[in-house]
Amino acid sequence: MAPIPKLPLVLLITALLFLTASSQSSSDLVSELQSLQARSKSGVIRFNDQSVSRFLTSAQTPRPYWVLIFFDAAKLHEKQELHLTDLRNEFGLVASSFIQNNADPSSPFHSKLFFCDIEFQDSQNGFAQFGVNSLPHIRLIGPSQSPKESQQMEQGDFARLAESMSEFIEAKTKLAVGPIQRPPMLSRNQILLAIAGWLVWTPFIVKKVINGKTLLHEPRIWLTGAVFVYFFSVSGAMHNIIRKMPMFLADRNDPNKLIFFYQGSGMQLGTEGFAIGFLYTIVGLLLAFLTRVLVTVRNVNVQRAAMVLALFVSFWAVKKVVYLDNWKTGYGIHAFWPSSWN
Repeated sequence: MAPIPKLPLVLLITALLFLTASSQSSSDLVSELQSLQARSKSGVIRFNDQSVSRFLTSAQTPRPYWVLIFFDAAKLHEKQELHLTDLRNEFGLVASSFIQNNADPSSPFHSKLFFCDIEFQDSQNGFAQFGVNSLPHIRLIGPSQSPKESQQMEQGDFARLAESMSEFIEAKTKLAVGPIQRPPMLSRNQILLAIAGWLVWTPFIVKKVINGKTLLHEPRIWLTGAVFVYFFSVSGAMHNIIRKMPMFLADRNDPNKLIFFYQGSGMQLGTEGFAIGFLYTIVGLLLAFLTRVLVTVRNVNVQRAAMVLALFVSFWAVKKVVYLDNWKTGYGIHAFWPSSWN
């Protein structure tokens, strides 16, 4: 039997030892990340400069996991226009949902994605390594990517919060996040307390309904509700609630100055909607006054004076709405006059 050459044997043994060491090192990193993940309530791991170096820059590539990082700055939480607190909560919701949906070790996506956050005060070098200079900011680091090669989540991917983040992850990693598991609005104890209160008050409510002495039998309540619904409809309040738009913004050029009206059709501040809603509500109330109250007045002169005043105020309100729309969007809205009038 011919002897086996020593040099190839040494190289083979070295390669096997290297692969074994790399496998153990990757396994140790995954185990450590799992341990840190288990300690977090939402499953989001807090990274610092040492963590970035250990799990990303110094780790062997390709790594057996993806990392999604949320960049945060506690001192900017008071800036409502950034929505950092809301986005961080939604980020934690995605993390906990992914962990719960893939908790089974036999799942092909188990421990393939870890959610982390970096606080500016704790890891300024981490911000510099990823080139982060504005917030909100989320980065996805692939198994073979360095921080500079990571993929940034665009602003449009924040539109539907947790659902948008989940779609971004699934599109970039091919890992299934699963359904977003939001906590219930009311806890079990709150539901039981509400049921008990309802049972106690049911006899009194039934008695008032039979006697016709409830708030639903009060015309003023219905009138107030109708005005509120009208104002809510024409002020864009639902848009502000869904988009979580602030009432005003701080001027970037002058922090002591506030911006209540933002020029540009891409964003509507809460104050703008309330101003338009107030003007439209004035017109609606005047129209109701003319058709329901003024017709009962017997004095013709009073009717005419009230009619002229109502038309003047309505014309002024509509003119202000048109002016604001022209200023905000850049599109001109002009009245149509017959050519014979020119």
